Amino acid sequence: MTIGVGEKFPKFNLKAVDGEAFDNIDIESAFVDISNDTYAGKWAVYFFYPKDFTFVCPTEIAAFAAMDEEFKDRGAQLITGSTDSEFVHWAWRKHQPQLRDLPIPMLADIKRELTGALGILDKDEGVAQRATFIVDPKGVVRFTMVTDLNVGRNPNEVLRVLDALQTDELCPCNWNKGDAVIDVRKSV
Repeated sequence: MTIGVGEKFPKFNLKAVDGEAFDNIDIESAFVDISNDTYAGKWAVYFFYPKDFTFVCPTEIAAFAAMDEEFKDRGAQLITGSTDSEFVHWAWRKHQPQLRDLPIPMLADIKRELTGALGILDKDEGVAQRATFIVDPKGVVRFTMVTDLNVGRNPNEVLRVLDALQTDELCPCNWNKGDAVIDVRKSV
């Protein structure tokens, strides 16, 4: 069962490939440890994907990366990950042009501990499902979405939901940043 809204994001400590431009780091400094404490007190957007060296995954990762500054402007850290190792992540970034300058750390959940704790380990394929979690500064999951392994996500929708969550107000269907929120005092 996938972890739900209102639950604490599981504790973890994983190796990752640092979110730096590929040509600015060498293999010795590319690998970092990332845990819940790394981005404590910030909004975090975790998005998991099935496998490196595939077809849909790099399109999503590149699309999220293109919006990294927009997420940072909202005090949110993007973090991606799969069940591949940090060495596979490194090799993929080296050979996939659209991932070379990826500003997002790539978690390596090779023991499947975090994906298992989140309930997003695909039973048939044994890989991370295509799952997204928005976690507030207190470590509470505020949004989750899991799609079929073959279907890519829309980072604009994830950003829209983050914007809505950060208002701490009632936001109607298709609400976008700058739109009016629902004022229940006026609705009564």
